[in-house]
Amino acid sequence: MNILVCVKRVPATAGKITLTPDEQAIDTRYLGFTVSPHEECAVEEAVRIVEAQGGSSTVLTLGPEEATDQLREAMAIGIDRAILLQTDGREWGAMATAAAIVDAIRAREAVDGPFDLILLGNEAADTGDYQVGVRVAAALDRPVVSGAKGLEVRDETVVARREAPGGGWEVYEIPRPAVVTVKEGINLPRYPSVPGRLRARKKEIETVALDPAAAAPARIRLRVPVEKESAVEILGEGPEAAPRVVDVLRRLGLIG
Repeated sequence: MNILVCVKRVPATAGKITLTPDEQAIDTRYLGFTVSPHEECAVEEAVRIVEAQGGSSTVLTLGPEEATDQLREAMAIGIDRAILLQTDGREWGAMATAAAIVDAIRAREAVDGPFDLILLGNEAADTGDYQVGVRVAAALDRPVVSGAKGLEVRDETVVARREAPGGGWEVYEIPRPAVVTVKEGINLPRYPSVPGRLRARKKEIETVALDPAAAAPARIRLRVPVEKESAVEILGEGPEAAPRVVDVLRRLGLIG
């Protein structure tokens, strides 16, 4: 069993997002970074499959040199190898990202043979594109299931379950090699252990330098939505507040 997991370095959700003066990027000076929650589950799923069935696992990300921190986090919980598709840190669109990942997969598979399973998060936490996994599968001409919250690897197939609208489950059985995008909740990711972190620090990370994607759609600017201000009005206490409550309900058109 040979599994590849694709992850993305994203700003920690607890941080306050601000933009650079040219509105072309997120100002990262005061932000921490992590892996998207869906992709944390993809990493955990890959480790569990290899633990149960044997084989090897690789984690790949596209991003700046600092993204090696997220690759080592994945290796600390059990991923065997890591590949960094190094950029200058600017955000790449879904089309260019998928193309770069496909090129890296083809190069690796030409040497080591095909990946039995390629796992991605259903969408990145920062951009929410939903496209990369499907684009990768289409370019490689492999079957894909998106939004999986259950996964079983069999001898020649992969069985993926995802929630159906209105309740229940949709179940898909697809031949290997295959691509699956998973959603948070498929498992509970483990925390890296201290010995795991020490082992990860010693492992080499394969780095492939990438040129900016000239064919990618050009971004004009980013925009942070204006925060809505809220206020609380104390109408009074006890029976004396009743007339004011009636006035508020009338202003809202809830009573005549």
